[in-house]
Amino acid sequence: MKLLFSEAKPDYPHYVFPFAVWAFPDAGEAPSDLFGHGFLPSSPNLDRFYMCRHVRVALQEYKASSENRRILRKGNGLTAQLVPREEFELTPSKRHFIKQYAETKFGRDVMSDARLDRLFSSRIVTHILSFTDKGSDVGYVTLYIEPSRIAYYYYAFYDLAHLNKSLGLFMMTSAVERFAEAGLSHLYLGTCYSRNALYKTQFAGAQFFNGAKWSSNLEELKFLIARQEQAHTEHLWENAEFRQKFYPEPQVSLQDIALFHVEQLPCKLTNRG
Repeated sequence: MKLLFSEAKPDYPHYVFPFAVWAFPDAGEAPSDLFGHGFLPSSPNLDRFYMCRHVRVALQEYKASSENRRILRKGNGLTAQLVPREEFELTPSKRHFIKQYAETKFGRDVMSDARLDRLFSSRIVTHILSFTDKGSDVGYVTLYIEPSRIAYYYYAFYDLAHLNKSLGLFMMTSAVERFAEAGLSHLYLGTCYSRNALYKTQFAGAQFFNGAKWSSNLEELKFLIARQEQAHTEHLWENAEFRQKFYPEPQVSLQDIALFHVEQLPCKLTNRG
């Protein structure tokens, strides 16, 4: 992959000069390679990715908890069908259903007809997981799937007035179950920058990307979320409390957990993860 560092807002008095890390796949690299290195797609055509704090489930480690089973029982009577994108007809009623959800959750006119068409014709959507209740559509999940490797849980649209108030979580839990049974390695669930997004971590095998590695320590993730709610004037890896709690020296060296390594200049990088 090729990396580009896009400058973000600096904090000059404290010498904090952030850069967003973008990645562009090389010929022969699959999107799953970039997912595994800590990136999510920033283009629906999978030609540009961005590094971020996001969550995945290591599916070989997944085993349904009592809470997972409770959520699945609440969906008794619902059926799910995995449909290849080319077989999914975006009818006027489906279009209305999706736009109604998007208007409530994202805001008026955020999901225009043109944007909806681009979404359902882009490389990032290979399949739709469609949920029905007694024959009526109640939810859709757009997915990127690399067979035998990974799946990416992209957009979810569902009936916000459905009697099952856990419908959205039921859909996600159903996807985890399905892809674990199918033998995929990971299911990627998107970013986690707020307490409201911690529901993505309620699966055995949950991991998050912390900029250096995939971590299974959810206390570390909660620390990061709490930290961003406070004023601070240093980079995360300079923070003594964070280092002492999760990566204490001399047991852990930052050099040992650094993900990328420059072999030679100019800019030949290898991934050590």
